[in-house]
Amino acid sequence: MDYVYGPGRNHLFVPGPVNIPEPVLRAMNRNNEDYRSPAVPALTKTLLEDVKKIFKTTTGTPFLIPTTGTGAWESALTNTLSPGDRTVSFLIGQFSLLWIDQQQRLNFNVDVVESEWGQGANLDILAEKLAADNAHTIKAVCIVHNETATGVTNNLAKVRKILDDYNHPALFLVDGVSSICALDFRMDEWGVDVALTGSQKALSLPTGLGIVCASPKALEATKTAKSVRVFFDWNDYLKFYKLGTFWPYTPSIQLLYGLRAALDLLFEEGLDNVIARHSRLGKATRLAVEAWGLKNCTEKEEWYSNTVTAVVIPPYIDSSEIVRRAWKRYNLSLGLGLNKVAGKVFRIGHLGNLNELQLLGCLAGVEMILKDVGYPVKLGSGVAAACAYLQNNIPLIPSRI
Repeated sequence: MDYVYGPGRNHLFVPGPVNIPEPVLRAMNRNNEDYRSPAVPALTKTLLEDVKKIFKTTTGTPFLIPTTGTGAWESALTNTLSPGDRTVSFLIGQFSLLWIDQQQRLNFNVDVVESEWGQGANLDILAEKLAADNAHTIKAVCIVHNETATGVTNNLAKVRKILDDYNHPALFLVDGVSSICALDFRMDEWGVDVALTGSQKALSLPTGLGIVCASPKALEATKTAKSVRVFFDWNDYLKFYKLGTFWPYTPSIQLLYGLRAALDLLFEEGLDNVIARHSRLGKATRLAVEAWGLKNCTEKEEWYSNTVTAVVIPPYIDSSEIVRRAWKRYNLSLGLGLNKVAGKVFRIGHLGNLNELQLLGCLAGVEMILKDVGYPVKLGSGVAAACAYLQNNIPLIPSRI
């Protein structure tokens, strides 16, 4: 029973947690098991092999940690760095801000590169800092691939090129929480040393798994990293990997079976097709926003996100009222504006196990809400713009051809 009942389904369009597909729900609907039995290690072995595919790595070592993205952040930092180490980190929105705060509280020397919210990471400043760092005091470059507070996607290939241009040995640490399994991500090709994601985003699982993947260079860094770590210590995992039992502590059995089902769905659709689907959803949403006469928080097309769109509303409207009205009247969940953009934007999440017709239902709901709060939207305008694009671009479902 819902805590606050509403007829029909809740239309979940926050940028995580996202809709959970029925096969995943069914896979998780099972009793507890003894994780020391032969069954759970056998399942875990297949998961560790297959999860590498979502990072597009053959050389990385994955860790399935019972935590959130915040815990995955801490895992990435404490296993590879020592207190006092200098990091370069980009502040472009709420979640990059929180990662910077974590780095500072873990006693790293954080060199913050700040941009206006709605802009991507300033990579020219990164180049300047690397060029000046002849002594290689910068130990890591930390970047959020997709900033969900503002709908900004950063160019990771360009970050790697800058590091290579200056032959700089800094580790390349990437938050891919709202990008991996939805946006193009190439761990090996882009030389990412630690990448991480959370189960509640594009994997379309409940919250509770922080999935981290470490390059051989990152694993080597653990040998000298002096940060205190216990629960997140990769070495504990590696010890049990060698034993073939895989778990240094009790895993969430249900989430592991859910992850198996989620990966199977992604692979059945095909990862490239998943990325293309998210591209269509992002483009359709942006066309709807334009048709409504509203602006995208993201300032340049090169930074547009295909997993979330932050919509700027006129100053005479509080965007929080849009989110409240969506939930109270239409059983639609939209994302609030956070921190600097609180009250100024609302966010439409379009990631995970989601199709085009579901998105159109959301866009129709947003139009009615805009009308409710006094914005002079023409009903059907955004939906029509999105439909016109989607009707010409949705492919046949591969399994039904």
